[in-house]
Amino acid sequence: MPDGRQLADRVLNAVNAHDLARLSACYDRNAVLSTPLRECEGREQIIRYWEDLFKAFGDMTLTVWNRMDYADPGFSEWTMTGTHSGPFPLPGGGVMGASGRRITVRGCGACHAENGLVAAHRDYFDLLELYSQLGFSLVSG
Repeated sequence: MPDGRQLADRVLNAVNAHDLARLSACYDRNAVLSTPLRECEGREQIIRYWEDLFKAFGDMTLTVWNRMDYADPGFSEWTMTGTHSGPFPLPGGGVMGASGRRITVRGCGACHAENGLVAAHRDYFDLLELYSQLGFSLVSG
């Protein structure tokens, strides 16, 4: 049965392949994904989250630059890169159209396993860093 480290690697590989079926096979049906962008409860919401990211950043990749060799949780530090080429859901229900801007955001993630599937997945990254690279400003006017 795969542990958190093995599942974290499977999730990262599926994300980089933009393979929703492989991602779905990694998560328990009641899994929870927590990110600065969204809280997802259950496999269906988690897959919608990844689908939205793949649509917004059609060339998105996560490049791992540090990997902890613990069985559980599986912890990785990575850099997310991509081009904003599609609709990006915003808090409050808005959507930002494609800007063509490149993003480079550092982050980390932890996957906890139960019964050979991801039961809890947490990703951490600086949301302000992402939004500023997309052209948002804290100053209105």
